[in-house]
Amino acid sequence: MVALLRAVNVGGTGKMPMPTLVKMCEAAGFDAVRTYIASGNVMFNSRLKERRIKGLLEERLASYAGKSVSVLVRSADEMRTVLAANPFQAEPGNRTVAIFLDTAPPAHALEEVRGKRSERLALGTREIYVAYPDGMAGSKLVIPAAKTGTARNMNTIAKLAAMTSES
Repeated sequence: MVALLRAVNVGGTGKMPMPTLVKMCEAAGFDAVRTYIASGNVMFNSRLKERRIKGLLEERLASYAGKSVSVLVRSADEMRTVLAANPFQAEPGNRTVAIFLDTAPPAHALEEVRGKRSERLALGTREIYVAYPDGMAGSKLVIPAAKTGTARNMNTIAKLAAMTSES
């Protein structure tokens, strides 16, 4: 399983040492816990269902952080599917993201996008894919349907998919 924490170690907010996250996951009963880069990516083995994993982690994270921290959970197979389904395969991996959501994005999600310039968007199963040909730094893109999601670039997704295959 892969848990993606929203707004952890990004821009100075939500600081959480990854060893603390590992211990938190182990205390929740997860096995073979490991993290990838200090931005809230944690992989582990668990027999629990996605909803229960999400609840356990969000509860523990709220207790630790003193505020709500959203967690998006995917199986190893789902991570590989997200990577394979990327509609912008020709774009560099560091300029293409999947924004992970808890549920399927609404069919009208792309109609509500504001500030679009050169970016290209596509809907996934429980993701919104975005390609940033000119880079993300200057983007003014606003995706209302993604406000509770968390984004990972394709390079990170590829690494997480590979790491989940190793366990």
